[in-house]
Amino acid sequence: MDLPDQLTVARAAAVPVVVVLFAWPFEGHAYWATTAFVVAMATDWFDGRIARSRGRTSSLGSLLDPMADKVLVLAVLVMLVDAGVVPGWMVAAIVARELLVSGLRLAALERGVVLEARDLGKLKTWSQAIAGALGGYAAAGAWSDRVGWWALFVAVVLTLVSGLDYARLAPRVFRSGAVA
Repeated sequence: MDLPDQLTVARAAAVPVVVVLFAWPFEGHAYWATTAFVVAMATDWFDGRIARSRGRTSSLGSLLDPMADKVLVLAVLVMLVDAGVVPGWMVAAIVARELLVSGLRLAALERGVVLEARDLGKLKTWSQAIAGALGGYAAAGAWSDRVGWWALFVAVVLTLVSGLDYARLAPRVFRSGAVA
């Protein structure tokens, strides 16, 4: 396993650490949890950059990278609902989009078509991560919960637009097996 894959695995392994830090009520726990989240999400930028610079991508990385991102971000957003920083409906909308697009990707894969990550999808992921960080620091008392709410609102809008972008590909995937 090369360095980019190790970074992806480390990001996935950070999920229970971040959740425990959010859930364990000690002084400054939300600061620690959010900082751990930010560090873990930063590995997403590094693993892709390193893999591209070396001209080597792996099937393990291609599979795990988006899943590690999704699980980490969604775990933080759920913890922010629990902390009362963001409303559950926003997180539910994000979860629904992630499940639907993952299902579309699996259906396409069964037809021999790989739906690559789209630029809008990458922007969506980073907007969610930024919303998680801003919301986490709001939970820690760094600023008002409204900062987290508005950041997540922007992420929800980008998430839904990105979902529609993938949905417009669905008819072509199911009719011809080809995607433009």
